[in-house]
Amino acid sequence: MTDTTPTSRSNESGLLARIATHSAAWSERWFPNTLVFALLTVAVVAIAALCIGSSPTTVSSVFGNGFWDLIPFTMQMAMVAIGGYVVATSRPISRVITKFAQLPKTPRGAVAMVATVSLLTALLNWGFSLIFSALLVRRLAERNSLRVDYRAASAAAYLGLGGSWALGLSSSAAQLQANPASIPKSLLPITGVIPFRETIFTWQSLLVATVIVVVCVIIAFLSAPRGELVRTATDLGIDPRDPIEDDTPRSRPGEWLEYSPILTVVVVALVGGWAVQQFAGQDPIVAISGLNTYNLLFLALGLLLHWRPRRFLAAVTKAVPATGGVLIQFPFYAGIAAIMTKADDGSGHTLSHYLASAFTSVGSPGLFPLLIGGYSVVLGFLIPSGGGKWIIEAPYVMQSASDVGVNLGWTVQIYNAAEALPNLINPFWMLPLLGVLSLKARDIVGYTFLYLLVLLPVVLGLLTLLSPTLAYHPPVQP
Repeated sequence: MTDTTPTSRSNESGLLARIATHSAAWSERWFPNTLVFALLTVAVVAIAALCIGSSPTTVSSVFGNGFWDLIPFTMQMAMVAIGGYVVATSRPISRVITKFAQLPKTPRGAVAMVATVSLLTALLNWGFSLIFSALLVRRLAERNSLRVDYRAASAAAYLGLGGSWALGLSSSAAQLQANPASIPKSLLPITGVIPFRETIFTWQSLLVATVIVVVCVIIAFLSAPRGELVRTATDLGIDPRDPIEDDTPRSRPGEWLEYSPILTVVVVALVGGWAVQQFAGQDPIVAISGLNTYNLLFLALGLLLHWRPRRFLAAVTKAVPATGGVLIQFPFYAGIAAIMTKADDGSGHTLSHYLASAFTSVGSPGLFPLLIGGYSVVLGFLIPSGGGKWIIEAPYVMQSASDVGVNLGWTVQIYNAAEALPNLINPFWMLPLLGVLSLKARDIVGYTFLYLLVLLPVVLGLLTLLSPTLAYHPPVQP
């Protein structure tokens, strides 16, 4: 598929890309599927619970009983991916993408534009950002005279997942904490309900997101290869043109409604009337923080943009594979969280209690953001959960935040901002994007690694400096 070897890439781009290329090759060779990490975590946590004095009966009982605690939230997060994909692949949005692709005048400007689009759309929906940005790269690649570096542009298309998505509306942790029905019963007393106005809509969080966008766009512009170093899609043996869409005309009377927009209009009208009532009857921030509201609006928009039910269903079918990791891993995270918060040692203490005590003992209000942020980065690389591992971490992270007096909403954002960064070098969440672009992780990770090197100190530094600007208050129960 590509004729670019690790050696030739290292000669082009210097030490950073050389390290990144070897790192990517190593991870692809030795890292197992992410489900293995989830299963490994189950084993480690179960053994740890036994080591503190929990009985095997207790450990197995709480694991089985808690395994399905996140089913509503799991389905909701899967629908985030599906809704974003369906909207991004609709014909009207495709026309928007084509117009966007005509705007850049230079190759570097094109890469910077892709970065901007990816980062901003990820604040709305990470699934939409992935597909929209990938399709934008393909349309840019069709402009042969522009000669955009396909690898650099593809890496820029991934920045939403590696930079801004967790600070936006589709943030798993922020959405979970804002929806009392989604919070596990064992977690609710520790965290309470935290609305969006205390997480993603604080000025501090918006500032961090803005800095991430600006820094990434600058890097995208400056790091884009020029001259003989450029590798276009054609150079890589990739045809950026989309395959001809199968839009077979109806052949049976029973298919008539599949091709008719009548039902689409009826359903979208119903959703529209419901949405008006929702936003008129309560604070708009509260309304949009509901995952059910958010997902229903995206699905209705996707249905409207595809216009015909048959096209909508075809788009949903293509989107489903991207949800596999969420559907199978989130229940295991729920079981892990149950062991950590419910399997006590006979004296009422659990793993969550001991971990919270450990974080409290080494942390202080000033160092806590740096400690938790660094910890989240490391764990995010080992367990790329798309925010799902917040269920595992929240009990002891939020308890220790309360113990040292750090704002709970800001603690969620510390986790969010730091947890997104490992995505830049972990292939798991790249898969939907790479599938659209016909690339492998090693083709873009030399660039994404550079973003990680710059963003890591910037983001952790901002999280630490801004933490004192928010006061602590006890968990608010519904």
